[in-house]
Amino acid sequence: MSQEMPKDQEFIDYVVKALVDHPEDVKTERTVDEMGVLITLHVSPEDMGQVIGRSGQTARSLRTLLRVVGAKNNARVNLKIYEPEGSRGPRRSREEHEAMSGEDNSADTSIVDDLKI
Repeated sequence: MSQEMPKDQEFIDYVVKALVDHPEDVKTERTVDEMGVLITLHVSPEDMGQVIGRSGQTARSLRTLLRVVGAKNNARVNLKIYEPEGSRGPRRSREEHEAMSGEDNSADTSIVDDLKI
């Protein structure tokens, strides 16, 4: 397959592969219709958090940059991150997440406990 990938698809493919732990699982599909270009991104379920980012910031940034690449080529480009049905479990609070990961982010105050102030 010697056909060259369109610039917008090549861009998202390159950036996402650099972000994730499983670059071999990154796949992009590009469709064009009357609304413009839609790039659908498939990543390993373990990498979903890295692609979306905290509060969706990484995904939002990817979409913004992709629109700039599209505008350069006079195309309206959107990014859809494919999520298999039922793949998202219930959201956990920060406390639940820390308890599950075994992290204790409480401050260590032992050094100042004996200070006489």
